Amino acid sequence: MRGICIGLAVILLCTGSICVFAEPSTQVDTEVSTQLVEAESGILMEASTGEVLYEWEPDKRLQIASVTKVMTMLLIMEALDSGKIHKDDMVTVSENAASMGGSQVFLEVGEQMSVNDMLKAIAVASGNDAAVAMAEYIGGTHEAFVEKMNKKAQELQCENTHFINCNGLDETQEHYSSARDIAKISRELIKHQGIFDYTTIWMDSLRDGKFGLSNTNRLIRFYPGANGLKTGSTSAAKYCLSATAERDGMQLIAVVLGAPSTAERFDSASSLLDYGFANYAVADGDTVDMTLPSLPVQGGTVSVIPLEIKDGAFIVKKGNQDKVEKEISLEPSVKAPVAAGDKLGEIIFKIDGEEAARRDIVAAAGVDRIGTLQMFQKILKQWAAM
Repeated sequence: MRGICIGLAVILLCTGSICVFAEPSTQVDTEVSTQLVEAESGILMEASTGEVLYEWEPDKRLQIASVTKVMTMLLIMEALDSGKIHKDDMVTVSENAASMGGSQVFLEVGEQMSVNDMLKAIAVASGNDAAVAMAEYIGGTHEAFVEKMNKKAQELQCENTHFINCNGLDETQEHYSSARDIAKISRELIKHQGIFDYTTIWMDSLRDGKFGLSNTNRLIRFYPGANGLKTGSTSAAKYCLSATAERDGMQLIAVVLGAPSTAERFDSASSLLDYGFANYAVADGDTVDMTLPSLPVQGGTVSVIPLEIKDGAFIVKKGNQDKVEKEISLEPSVKAPVAAGDKLGEIIFKIDGEEAARRDIVAAAGVDRIGTLQMFQKILKQWAAM
């Protein structure tokens, strides 16, 4: 494991309670004295853990313009990955969709375009008309789709978000979000890896090459590791961006809202990403020994139960990946039945003696209680083997 020094202390408790460890250390410092963004709001989040690495007015409610389409693309990707729709489905453009102004791919009433090309138009060219066409295709009506958007925002615990349309075109105080909420939505979107097939496009075309596309997110071409995600600008929202980039196995999300110019929007996002990549790393199974002992089971159909760490990855200061020690807290055994996912203990990761992260140890599989007949058969097998 790359020469990692892992200290292991297994603490077995017989009272049914899990021991209490010291307070967590501060591997992540979000209170940086230097302001990294020239905007009304900004945040930097690591995608695999959801941990915030930097924030500036992250919960301020602001208009977000076409960054709205991060949620629109999330619902499209959910529909694709669930099989509700398919990339080669043909979408017929309504009069409502064709009437959209702002950024568009100039869809005509009755025109048919594939889901694949519609998603390309949204992700690359920020097509407001394509967004509405897809909203109507998935939701039945634009209004029904917007209801889905707001329900999804609630599921993701976005406390400062409300949508009234799928594209952010209308400048109204009733349509808003926050940097933290956009980061949450962006994090959920990039769990659907297929979205990167679209958000990493720099230039492409539609209609058999007759209509050219150029990505509104210039970081895709100029920032190493950039792989998304969505720009937005109106006179009210100013210049906004949800930018994603991956380097050395760490995926970052940088959200900038209300920047005074497009240059400052991209500069601020770049500064956030630079800060994250320079100062932090992900500690996970590739850098830390995550192996666990098996746990004996009393009265179960099997004698031991496999264990796993729930959400094992965590953030450390860059260079500390090789300094992680771990302490495991488990009962001596567990009584059946046990359901997969049941919490059975805790693991505490430490660096230089200070707590860096604490995670639940859960059952990797379920174990049923053994019946009387099964118990008798088990005893007979043990007796026969003597």
